[in-house]
Amino acid sequence: MKLVDEFRNPQAAKDLAASIRRITTRPWIIMEICGGQTHTIMKYGIEELLPPEINLVHGPGCPVCVTPLEMIDKALNLAARPDVIFTSFGDMLRVPGSEYDLLAVKAQGHDVRMLYSPLDAVLLAERNPTKEVIFFAVGFETTAPPNAMAVFEAKRRGLKNFSILCSHVLVPPAIEALLSSPQNKIQGFLAAGHVCTVMGYEEYLPLSEKFQIPIVVTGFEPVDILQGVYMAVQQLEAGSSRVSNQYSRVVTMEGNMAAKNLLREVFEITDRKWRGIGTIPKSGYRLRAEYASFDAEKKFDVEHISREEPEACIAGLVLQGLKKPTECSAFGKTCTPERPLGAPMVSTEGACAAYFHYRKIEKAHYV
Repeated sequence: MKLVDEFRNPQAAKDLAASIRRITTRPWIIMEICGGQTHTIMKYGIEELLPPEINLVHGPGCPVCVTPLEMIDKALNLAARPDVIFTSFGDMLRVPGSEYDLLAVKAQGHDVRMLYSPLDAVLLAERNPTKEVIFFAVGFETTAPPNAMAVFEAKRRGLKNFSILCSHVLVPPAIEALLSSPQNKIQGFLAAGHVCTVMGYEEYLPLSEKFQIPIVVTGFEPVDILQGVYMAVQQLEAGSSRVSNQYSRVVTMEGNMAAKNLLREVFEITDRKWRGIGTIPKSGYRLRAEYASFDAEKKFDVEHISREEPEACIAGLVLQGLKKPTECSAFGKTCTPERPLGAPMVSTEGACAAYFHYRKIEKAHYV
């Protein structure tokens, strides 16, 4: 706990906030990519510590939130089959599809299970040879390695009844899509530290150079966030643009080579649809041809399922940093964690859920 306490130190947070106020001379818009960072910002009242010139906007770095509606409906279709054990991390079970969610499928008597590791799904397949076991493989580069390992291990064991419903997405293409938008107002980024723990941050260097924008790899504790903001504002005020690593206690330039090699073995880059945003070129993973037999979409012929997002939900605008959750007319009224219209109100990393749970805080915890 010592390391955690160090990065929740109230005096360190106050000192960093004072330093940010001291160097800030004009308005700046900074996006934190990761939903985990958003929850830290809201939970600890970090926005209240910052000068009014600093506007933190919330990005598409919540894996549950960006999983498109049609992928949820594919999961529902698969989970309702009598010969299937459908498995997933718990945060996907309450994400609404077109009509209901995975918990509703479970309530109907189908075999839907929450697991803590995709390798548990491999074991399930081994122990239940008469059932088809499917794991819902969603997330960014952070969760992709264990899902790749599950497929790799299933192939090694010769399992024919295991597959994944793959909806992996990648951060750098999303950043490029945001910066390329004519609506873009973002001037600096706090990059997701856990993604960079796996992938390193070499991919961010050309983005920073191309768009002349500072990108700071940042951790998840209050002091991490404040230091990340300070490092971004330093660059903005100086007119510089480079990639900096605030999370150096965990992240290296090259990342985790063993994990990256496994990803290259099992997955290849593909275009991927994002909830509320649309298709971003080369922004996701799919299984390589050598592992195609483990692709649940192909195996069970659900590739044709397509859905449009509900008009009442502005998740896409929230995920692009164009709207705050409280600017949605449904927020806290027809859209709540108990009855969500969209994934950002369900996920533990969703911006809407963060605002719903923490927005009533009147002042920062450190004041």
